Amino acid sequence: MPPFRVGLTGGLASGKSTVAKLFAEAGFQVVDADAIVTELYAPGQPGAQAVAEHFGAKYLGKGGAVDKLRLARLVFSDAAARATLEAAIHPLVRAFFSRLGTAAADSTGLAPARSRPIVLEATRLVEAGYAPDFDLIVTVEAAPEVRLERAVARGLAREEALGRLAAQGDGAGRRAAAHRVIDNNGTAGELRAQVDALVAEIRERESPSGASQPDGSR
Repeated sequence: MPPFRVGLTGGLASGKSTVAKLFAEAGFQVVDADAIVTELYAPGQPGAQAVAEHFGAKYLGKGGAVDKLRLARLVFSDAAARATLEAAIHPLVRAFFSRLGTAAADSTGLAPARSRPIVLEATRLVEAGYAPDFDLIVTVEAAPEVRLERAVARGLAREEALGRLAAQGDGAGRRAAAHRVIDNNGTAGELRAQVDALVAEIRERESPSGASQPDGSR
C-alpha cells in the first residue's frame, strides 16, 4: 500500500520545522520542500532552467545554480514575479515528491502493510494546490508578533521579516484547508504533546482496522 501522506505547512517562523523534526523522531519520513527546490535549482536542473527562462541568467550563480538569495529578494518584493516563479516551480516540486512516495511504496514489495508515513513540509502547500495529494493536512500556527520575534531572533532583518510575513498573508486559507491545526504559541512541551497526539492518531488511521477520513469518520 502507498504510504500515509501528511502535508505539513505553516508560515514563516511558525514552528513547522520543529514539528517536522518531531515527526522524524517518531519514525516518519520527512521531506522538506526547500530541499527539493535546492535540488531543482542545481546547475542544469529543471528549476534552474525555469528561473533563467523567466527571470534571466543574472539569477544564476557562476556555476549555474540559482542564486537563491537574489531570487528571494525579487519574489518577496514583487507579487507578479512570485506568482510566475511559483507557477514554474510548484509543479516540479509536486512531481518530485510524488516520485518519492511511489518509491517508498514500491520498496515494500508485495507486503500488505503500508510503508512508514511520509511528510512533506512546505510553506505554500495549500496555495500551490498540493492539498488533494495528502491524506491529512496539518498547519502549525502562531501569532504574527510571535513569529516576527522568532524570525528576527534567527537573524532575519526586521524589515525583511515583515515583508515575508506580509507576502505570506494571514494564513486563513491554509487554516481553512487544514484537517488539524497545531498551536505553537506556548512552550516546547506543549508543542510536543500536540505532535505526540497527532502521531498516535496517524498511527491508528494508517492501520487497516483504523482507516478513516480526515474528519475522523470511519
